[in-house]
This record gives sequence, C-alpha cells and structure tokens, in this order.
Amino acid sequence: MTAIVEIRGLRKTYDDGFEALKGIDLSIEQGEILALLGPNGAGKTTLISSICGITVPTGGTVSVGGHDVVRDYRGARAMIGLVPQEITLEPFEKVIRTVRFSRGLFGKAPDEAHVEKVLRTLSLWDKRNARVIELSGGMKRRVLIAKALSHEPRVLFLDEPTAGVDVELRKDMWATVADLKAAGVTIILTTHYIEEAEAIADRIGVINDGQLLLVEEKAALMQRLGRKDLRIELQHPIDAVPEMLSHYGLVLEDGGMALTYTYDTQGERTGITQLLSDLSGAGLVLRDIQTRQSSLEEIFVGLVKEGTA
Repeated sequence: MTAIVEIRGLRKTYDDGFEALKGIDLSIEQGEILALLGPNGAGKTTLISSICGITVPTGGTVSVGGHDVVRDYRGARAMIGLVPQEITLEPFEKVIRTVRFSRGLFGKAPDEAHVEKVLRTLSLWDKRNARVIELSGGMKRRVLIAKALSHEPRVLFLDEPTAGVDVELRKDMWATVADLKAAGVTIILTTHYIEEAEAIADRIGVINDGQLLLVEEKAALMQRLGRKDLRIELQHPIDAVPEMLSHYGLVLEDGGMALTYTYDTQGERTGITQLLSDLSGAGLVLRDIQTRQSSLEEIFVGLVKEGTA
C-alpha cells in the first residue's frame, strides 16, 4: 500500500509551554481506516488540527498526497475533508445548498451529480430540501460529513464523529464509513468509543500525553496483547481453590461455582490440557467450559497505564 499521509517528528508547543505533541511519526496508508484512541487531552484533536492546517506545528513535517501542509497548504487542504466534533451548521439553510456552498469554498465547479451522489450515500437525499434546524442530531452529523466530502477529498478526518449519537445511529454511521472506504476514501477517526474502533478500523493508534504509543493492525494488536480467560463452571460449589491447583492462579467466582484461568494466547503452551487433568485429580466435576478473548478496551486501558507509569 502507498502512504497518503506522512508525519515525521511532529511537535506542537503552545505559548504557555504546554507540549501537546511530542515528536509524532506516522504513515497513513491510502484507502485504510485508522482509529486514534486516547483519553481526553491525549493530543488527538491537536494531531488532526496540525494535519488539516488549523494548527501550525512547531516542529516536524506533515505531507498529504505529497503536499507539505505548511509550504503547500492549499494543495494539502484540497485533499482533506474534516468533520469536527462540534455541529457547526447554518440552521436555516437547506441541506443541499449547504453542501453546494462547501464545494464552492474549495474553488470546485458546480457538480450536481456529485452532490447528489454524496447525499444519497449518506441517506440525505430525501432531506435535501429540509432546513438544517429541522434535522435530528444524527442527520446533522451526516450533513457535516457531506460538507467534508463535497470537494471530493482523498482523506477524510472524523473527530469524534458519533459523540452524543445514540447506539442505533452510531451503527448506521459505521456502515456509512465502511461505504466511504469502499469508494476509496482514506479515513482517520478519533473516538472515545472502543467498540467503534474495534468494529470498523483496519489499524489502531494509541496516543497519550502527546506521544504515539503504538500503531498496529487491529487483529494483530488484539492477538499480540490480548489474553484469554477460560471459565470453568463446576457441578458443585467449593469453598476454596484446592492447594494442588494453586500454581495456576485460578480465581474463584460465583459463590464457588466457577473458576477462571487466564492464559497468554501467544504462549507456546496454554497449560489448559494439564489444568483439566489436575482439576479431575482434585476431584472437581466440570459442568461447562467457556473461553473469552480480552476486548480492545482492556488492551487500550493497559497500554495507557503502561504509558503513564
């Protein structure tokens, strides 16, 4: 794959001395969905603002499609669509005119076919003549995306795109993002919703305290850092873990009716076969066995804790 966004040694220090970005290096591939995860104040929005030309970096370089965002900001900005966190729309303007206006701001010639395509992709065509004030919160966010796509950008930034949106609309938005990717748009999103990244991202970036802790393919990250729990339900309750099983680190749960064994998915041996044999040797009768993979949220929390330790 070809990188469409190249970031090298990016730094941002504000006048009061606060260092929001501390030497970020990142390559974003053409046509991928990259999710940036991080707590409040981690530097996510500052990073996006620096790439989009809203904030001027104090060090390092950023290029979009080969255009330096400082030296050739017009060329870089023309390739970028940005959907901000806040809903900033003219409330009394019609949806279709809002999108047409955004296209004109980038010096693009009128193209009713493209405007219609964007509105249909976002399920807004039936609302094209509605005033923005008449729309629901979820529809207003779709209008923001339509505005960002009006000038046919190759890179789309979504800064907390589903903040304040209910679960059903959030899933609709995920489907919309998947459709945009299928159309060849590169998408970078910041999110507080771990399940959002887990559902739609190709790669996950974890940022904290202005530093990029890692960027890795989602599946590989979960496999490398994930752990599995083996939950063993017992036929009869026990008061304590038998002494001969103490080295397994078993956790007794559900009033003595279940044991949980945690193991590394990357280990050469899981120890499960020997554990089951020893459980039988200890006189325990099993009723059921279940496994559970660590979620991305658990992995994320662990990474942030390590990064601040």
